[in-house]
Order: sequence, then C-alpha cells, then structure tokens
Amino acid sequence: MRFSVVFIAFRRLRAPIITLVLIFAVGISGLVLIPGADENGAPWHMTFAEAFYFMSYTATTIGFGEIPRGFSANQRLWVTLLIFASVVGWAYLVASLLAIARDSAFRSAIEEARFARAIRRLREPFYLVCGFGETGALVGENLDRLGRRFVVVDMNPDRIDHLALMDLSQSAPALCADARLPEHLLEAGLAKPQCKGVLALTDDDRANLAVAMAVRLLNPQTPVLARAESAAIARNMASFGTDHIVNPFERFGAHLALALAAPASQRLIDWLTTPPDATFVPSKPPPRGHWVVAGYGRFGREVTDALRAQGLDVTVIDPDESSLPGVRAVMGTGTEPGPLRQAGIASAVGVVAGTDDDIVNLSIAVTAKEMNPGLFTVLRQNLQASSPLFEAFQADITMVPSRIVANGCLAELRTPWLTQLLADIRARDNAWAEALLEQLGSLLGSRTPVLWRVRLEPEFAPALAQAMTGQIRVPVGMLTVNPDDRTHRLPALALGLARDRVFRALPDADEHLQLGDELLFAGTAGARRAQSHLLSDAGDCAYVLGG
Repeated sequence: MRFSVVFIAFRRLRAPIITLVLIFAVGISGLVLIPGADENGAPWHMTFAEAFYFMSYTATTIGFGEIPRGFSANQRLWVTLLIFASVVGWAYLVASLLAIARDSAFRSAIEEARFARAIRRLREPFYLVCGFGETGALVGENLDRLGRRFVVVDMNPDRIDHLALMDLSQSAPALCADARLPEHLLEAGLAKPQCKGVLALTDDDRANLAVAMAVRLLNPQTPVLARAESAAIARNMASFGTDHIVNPFERFGAHLALALAAPASQRLIDWLTTPPDATFVPSKPPPRGHWVVAGYGRFGREVTDALRAQGLDVTVIDPDESSLPGVRAVMGTGTEPGPLRQAGIASAVGVVAGTDDDIVNLSIAVTAKEMNPGLFTVLRQNLQASSPLFEAFQADITMVPSRIVANGCLAELRTPWLTQLLADIRARDNAWAEALLEQLGSLLGSRTPVLWRVRLEPEFAPALAQAMTGQIRVPVGMLTVNPDDRTHRLPALALGLARDRVFRALPDADEHLQLGDELLFAGTAGARRAQSHLLSDAGDCAYVLGG
C-alpha cells in the first residue's frame, strides 16, 4: 500500500501529462526550427535552452516577457497556436485532478496510507477493535475513559465517520476494511508488540470467528475477546482457545436465572460491573410464578431454558410453529390480546418481549401491561437508537445485547481477575453475596466501586517490594491503611488474591503477602490514589509498616 497513492495518481493523470509533454516537445521543436530575423535582418534560430525557457513561462501563463529578439510573423503564429494548445492541455490536467480527487479508489488509498502512518507511529499499548457498531462504540468510548488507546477496523464507512465525530481524549486510527481478511489485521498492527488484545465485535458471528482464528494463527500470544450470538460459533471459537467469548443471550439467560435463584448475587455482580463512581440503583428481582415469553428465537430460547431450569412455568408465543417443539406454545406474535390471553397473561407474573424488532417488543409489553398491570416486564432492546422509547416505557429489566457484550469485554479489560471473581460469586450462596454487599455498602454507600489490580513486584510497587525483600511480613489488611493517618482505613476492600495464577476471593486481612502476588481491590478513586503512594513512596510505606 505504500506506493498505491502515487501509482493511482500517475495512472489517472497519465493521459493529461503525456498531452502536456507533447505540447511542450512540439512547441519547443517549432521554436527551434522556425527562423526569425536579428537587428540586421539576418536569419537566426533559438537554441533549445532559449526555446524551453520561453515555452516554460508562456505555456504556464506566467508571461515573463523576456525574449531574445523580436519574432517574425511565422514565429508569432506558432506561439499563438502554442498558447491555445497549452491552455487546453492545462485545462485537461486540472479536470483530471478534480476527477481523481473524487475517485473512491484514490481516496481509499490516501486513507490507508494515512492509517498505516498512524500505526507505525503508535508507541503506546493499544487494543484492536474489529467492528465499530453499537458494541464497538461503547467499548471504544469506555477504553478512552480508562486512558487506553485503540485501533478500529470496520467495513462500514458511516461507522468510521461516526468515530471521527466522537469526543475522544486521544485520536483512534481507523481503517475502513473487512476485518475477516488477515492482511487488514496485520495492517492494523496485530503483529506489533504494543497490541495488547483484539476485540471481535462485528454483527456477524462468522466474521468474529474469522478474526479470532486469524489472531490465533498470526499472533497466538495476543488475547482475543469475541462476540458470538450462535452457540455453535461460540463452541467453535472455544475449540481453538479463544480467550473470552461473550454470548449476550446466554449471558442474559444466566443473569435471569441467577436473579431468581440468588438475587443478592446478581445484585453484587451488577454493582461490580457497572461503570465506576456512579450511583447504583438495584433492579427489582424477578418474581416466581407463570411467565409468558413472546419470541422464541435465540434470545427466547435462552430465557425459556433459564426460567424452566428454576422450576417455573413458561408459555411461549411465536408465529413459527416449527420452532416450538417441546414447549407449551401459542401461535402468534403477542402484539394482539388473543395470543396473550391464550398464553395465560392474566395469571402470569412476568412477560418477556424478546423478538428482534424493537417496536414489536414495545407493542407486546404495552398490550400485556394493559391486560395485567402488575406484570414484571423484561424487554429486549436491539438498537441503541430506541433508548428514548424504552426509557419512557420503564421496563423492570431491559436487555440490550450491545451493552451486555461491551460490559463483558470491559470487565475483562479493566482487571483480568474480575472475571474470576464474578464466576466465584455465581458459585457462592445468596447469604455470602449479601454479606459482601453489606461490607461494600459500608465503604462506598450507593456509589459503584472503582476496581484496580495491585501487582507486588518491584516494577509496580517498588517501595513495598523493597520492604518485603527485607523480610518484613505484610498482611493483606496493611494495604488499606491510610498513609496520611495510620489510625484510619482507606475505603477499599481486597476482593481477591491471585498467587501462582490461582485466584481466591476475599482473602483474610491477616494473610501475609508474597512477592509476585496480585490483588483485586474495590474502593473509591481517592483510596486508589492513596494506596499508590503506599506502594511506591518509601516514606509512606515506612510510616505504615513501621508504626
């Protein structure tokens, strides 16, 4: 691609350039061959140098006016023809330049050259985002807030234009190309050591699969986070070791099942995965009883399976009879009272509107609420543009696939051990989650926590690592001592300890740490800043450890 801009320019301008060269060559030849007369009437001929000089300022319309001698009639006639010919030649060239400026191939070549130059100059760690639809835009916006660079590859030019209009603290290089092609991934910096991860977030599962496979073959050390709405594609990705796979429908089904079985656990997960330092408003837990699910596609199947796994009675409404084996079903869409009435909406405790059409989902929910005002409503929102309508309806739970995928990816990127903690929370009982919620609430109130990782290595915690090298025993609780006043604690809690790549949730405050340990903390932004002084400042560290 390095020479494609020049190549395309010369290919498009070949004819006008040749025309101008011919005009100059013929004009200079004529000026040399046509004789003039000197002051004595003796014949004279221009030299090639004089003819080229005269032709240069005449054909370019500069009209410098310096000529060796007065012209004869034949010379004036020839020069007149040259003037008109050169005007035509230049007009041809200018028209060709305007045409090439509108040429899509030329403009694409310029953008690719600019993109390649930006990638070569990129020295900071970055993430490669393949697909910049609603999910990619959410991830990119949050990566920018976290101070992390990212590069975008998307084949939709409108999305690339949207990226250019986003208010980002740092520019994000973007390439309008098909991410399924390995050459575009390499062009986007996949092989660079600064590439810290690839996020396959396109709307096409097979494209995400192709990206994950390309990364696994071209740069196996680079972690891949991929979106997959198809269970078969997700299994395929897992078969060759894709690091993190997010199926929004499967994840929401698990969310709903956990909210029914252990509401405190789900509330804790929601709190930990909500963007930091925001007011957390917990959602109402779903009730137990009879449920109606309208739409039995991929999302509807996951929700139905989750509800039935909790021992709940479910009736499905779907217009496709062939998709309903093994479930109690009613034919229809759910937008009219008839199918809802047959499904038992009057005695139901909840309704799920889960089609792939936002207006249909809203229509189902409105009709169902009119027939049973006390229903617990779960709505699937497919497009971010529909947010005003869904906010006006105020469903109990609104499932947005792009938001689920984005939050899943960001949870992994923010702190690698958070995923392990969330899995541990799902495996614990409701009482354990209630106790942890109470402990975090006493520290943070209703604000969502800032999560951060602490690595006990000289590079990341020089002061504390130096102290530990000197045989000083440091308990976990010591890292939450306020370095400004050791009699007070920081509003922070150690959520997990990883030692030798084995993660344990909620380590005891008296457990002694070792060099190489990693800890996951939750707390306020101020607590994180204060702790960083303890880790890196020898004076603060000595004050806290020495008493």
